[in-house]
Amino acid sequence: MKAIESSAARLGAIRLGRSDQPIRLVFLLAPQFPMLAFASAVEPLRAANRLSERQLFEWRLTSVDGNPAMASNAIAIAVHGPLEQLAKVDIVVVCAGLEPLQFGRNHKIHHHLRRLARHGAMIGAVSSGAFILADAGLLAGHRSTVHWEYADLFRSRYPTLKLSRDLYVFDRDVFTCSGGTAALDMMLHFVSETCGPKLALAVAEQFIHPRIRREEEEQRSEIQARYAIDSPRLVQIIEMMEAALEEPLPMRDIARRAGISARQVERLFREQLGVSPTTFYLQRRLDRARTLLRQTLHPIREVALECGFGSTAHLSHAYKKMFGLAPTQERLRAAGRPARPVATQ
Repeated sequence: MKAIESSAARLGAIRLGRSDQPIRLVFLLAPQFPMLAFASAVEPLRAANRLSERQLFEWRLTSVDGNPAMASNAIAIAVHGPLEQLAKVDIVVVCAGLEPLQFGRNHKIHHHLRRLARHGAMIGAVSSGAFILADAGLLAGHRSTVHWEYADLFRSRYPTLKLSRDLYVFDRDVFTCSGGTAALDMMLHFVSETCGPKLALAVAEQFIHPRIRREEEEQRSEIQARYAIDSPRLVQIIEMMEAALEEPLPMRDIARRAGISARQVERLFREQLGVSPTTFYLQRRLDRARTLLRQTLHPIREVALECGFGSTAHLSHAYKKMFGLAPTQERLRAAGRPARPVATQ
């Protein structure tokens, strides 16, 4: 709670310290940034200005080199200049998406972000922008979040950092957001802390957003909603499976922990999901393997072990059967190189 309180105080101090001037924000748009998350972050500021009939916020757009930034939907956005030309600002928001590791060794970007932080700016990130902050050393000692699709990669790359599954996290002078429409909730929280909850609610109503989600809410739907199931026992079993992808539990152990027989487990899966529990469990492990193959450079043997396969051959056989590609071909395709599909038996 202390970190949350101090971040609220920090936001309030920005408003009080600049009561007669707009709060100055800069959005750093990385190549392949997510348009929805960016729009969800900037539009509440525009609406707050309009509804208050005051210039509460002003913002500028920047890219690494000053050239237009290409979003993941192939729409280019013009910017006001390169990152290195930024002078003193109140808040910097790094927007990144499909290529979370693209700036891992770009010390120039990290230097400028640290420079802005030293001069008093709050530094934040949307979606995979948290990777850029982590590489710049700005997340050390802070809680953070990232889009759920990149969580495994983030944990493996930064094992000492505190990663949460929250929608967004404010921790003192740093904030992170999972992306998508969570950026709207985060900026409404920001408007509330700097300009008052009444204005934040008015902005939310402008966007037909009836409830401002709290930061500690989780990113993904609850299991019952995600799989359209209504059995609490089945939810419990799926939770056990998802928590044990690296070392899969034998079905008899799952049944015993759930307090039912293996035959009843089989019936639950067949009736509500149309597949056997063994097939469902395998699909979840292969989904995780695909994420790791696409987003990390882990050796394929290591990916196999992290997903509960005893060997690369075991993973390869199951992967080809599920996705029509060998793991090596999946990695080539993720890197933008052609991979010929493999015929399945």
